Amino acid sequence: MVLTVILPIIFLAILGYLSVAFKIITPAQIQALSAFVIKIALPAFLIYALSSKNIHELWHPSYVIAYAVGSLIIFASAYLLFWRYFHFNLTQSAIMSMGASMSNTGFIGTAILTMLIGSHAAVYISLTLIIENIVILMLVLIIAEMGQQQGQMLRVIKLTLKNVSKNLVIAAIFIGLLLSWFNVDLPAQVHYALEMLGKTAAPLALFAIGGSLYGIGLKSIEINGVILVIFKVLLMPLVIFLLFLLLPDVSLEMRHAGTLIAALPMPIAFGIFGQMYGLNERALTPLMLSTFLGMLGVSSLIYLWY
Repeated sequence: MVLTVILPIIFLAILGYLSVAFKIITPAQIQALSAFVIKIALPAFLIYALSSKNIHELWHPSYVIAYAVGSLIIFASAYLLFWRYFHFNLTQSAIMSMGASMSNTGFIGTAILTMLIGSHAAVYISLTLIIENIVILMLVLIIAEMGQQQGQMLRVIKLTLKNVSKNLVIAAIFIGLLLSWFNVDLPAQVHYALEMLGKTAAPLALFAIGGSLYGIGLKSIEINGVILVIFKVLLMPLVIFLLFLLLPDVSLEMRHAGTLIAALPMPIAFGIFGQMYGLNERALTPLMLSTFLGMLGVSSLIYLWY
């Protein structure tokens, strides 16, 4: 199973990387492809997958508690470490904590879980994306902006809420949930169109991931970067796995799905935010390292469980 799932993923990522390396596709086109995935293909996948399920299949309180609490534990621990021990400022500590506590859920997570459990992957992907965007990302943006704009907390919170409200992935999740809640059947033509679009999300996401990694090298690796990667690919899945063991009504599928998502590499957005807030190689190098080690960890878990 591990070869069946991981080899196509690696192949598509390498194909994207080589396409940019040999100038078949430009970095600007990779950015456009990434935008298509996150704004069109992934929302389409989530709407058609969620709307076709019973609402009782979509709500798993134990999953939300385990993943949200685990993410917050990792975020807070990383934040204190980078702020108090490594002496990063308020803003930079928040961005580094993002790298420790958020996964590449929308791109790699969608691809891997869809290959493992089919369209039911949308349930776990959706719940995770809600936690990551509404809990962790909002926390990151509020703290990061507070570090830049002292004394303007209310303005920062309003701006953050406005940005999150424009997130098409979150909008798609809520549309899918509403359609499921009211038991609305989409017209067959619309459902089929969304399904076709949704099926492009995983392969295009992996291709875009590979292309976006071109030019990011493992240059100088600092100890704080190594510790950040350890937080992401080892501590986060371990903490979330243990929380699943402690909570009731947790199926084997739920535990495996949540732990696999937690073990994924850091999101590409971490590198983007790192550059926005002046971290540059301090963010890009751990991002690249987590991509290699994260995929190795996920492959190991798939081998053990599937």
